[in-house]
Amino acid sequence: MTDSRLRVVQAMNRTTPDRVPLMCQFSIGFMMNQLRPDPVLFWYDMKTFADGLIRLREMFHFDGILVSLHGHSDDWKKGLLKTEKIDDSKTMLYYEDRTEEHSWTDLPVIHFSKPKLLKSVDEIDMERDIPEEIDYIPVSGNLYFRLNRENMYSIFDYVHEQVGDRFSIHGEITSPFDYLLDLLGYENALMALMLEPEKCRQILSRFTKGVKEIAVGMCRKDIDAIKISSPFAGMGFISPEFYSEFVLPYEREIITAIRSQGKHVYIHTCGSIDDRLELMCDSGASGLECLDPVPVGNVDLADAFRRIGERMFIKGNIDSVNTLLAADDVKARADVRKIIETGKTEGKGFILSTACSIAPLVAKERIVMLSELISEYDGRDGM
Repeated sequence: MTDSRLRVVQAMNRTTPDRVPLMCQFSIGFMMNQLRPDPVLFWYDMKTFADGLIRLREMFHFDGILVSLHGHSDDWKKGLLKTEKIDDSKTMLYYEDRTEEHSWTDLPVIHFSKPKLLKSVDEIDMERDIPEEIDYIPVSGNLYFRLNRENMYSIFDYVHEQVGDRFSIHGEITSPFDYLLDLLGYENALMALMLEPEKCRQILSRFTKGVKEIAVGMCRKDIDAIKISSPFAGMGFISPEFYSEFVLPYEREIITAIRSQGKHVYIHTCGSIDDRLELMCDSGASGLECLDPVPVGNVDLADAFRRIGERMFIKGNIDSVNTLLAADDVKARADVRKIIETGKTEGKGFILSTACSIAPLVAKERIVMLSELISEYDGRDGM
């Protein structure tokens, strides 16, 4: 195990690595702006996407690679009526039921010819409406990444073939709570939590079974950790009481299964989570990602270490918008130095990262700056 992979693993084990490890999550928009690939292939083709992840890790000297999409397939070509290449940065795909816009701007934009018909919670049939084997990722509104059940984990083999044991490889799954919100629609789902809690629990249990099956399969690959994407579980959406009832038990079940396979697992929840740090710690997860600072969220990094640092590693908490995108160089460097200092002095288990994904329009130089500041800090620290 080389220095890069080892320092991430040591941080996740809450021991002290040789220096602060660095590993951020890329937004699709940032990846597109840096790599300028064929946007359709970058979204649909496994090797194109994986090679992009590897290239970006190299560009920014990260210690690990998060494989945020898996289960790639050529099924996207099925039913394709026409492809229209607007220019190198934008391509339109035309299907009978939808139009897909792929560009360097951000995630693909899907326009369906007929709007998705949402069912009420009472209309949901557990067997008919919720697949026993989950075959999609609810990426965003109207945007789904379809999983090829015959090719679920090939991307992990490919990435490991390219980088070996030099860097820490992480996978990603989606919280059952996200699947519930997607199934019913956000507004209807939040209302259903209050009006039909028992049916919601049944739906969540069904999704939990499917997500857990994906996670256990992922654990059989040469990865060090799995991230649970749970962006809608913060203060802006549900109370701590509802978090305890509709998020925590189901994520805990998945986390227990992952930990039983000897892999680390961390929760990614955006925005304000200060009121539920201890609840998230009760999930049994190895670590916590984001911890957005004010004004994007409300978490103070030093306070978080004092409250949960004895039980969880922390991955964060650089403000991608107000520090990396909008601040001048002096403020940006000062903000990141303070985070490095806090992470280094307050707790053993710390990985420097943007709180959430790197915003699409962040300059390349700002991400290069992160590894430079770690080196400066360690040199000053005599390490």
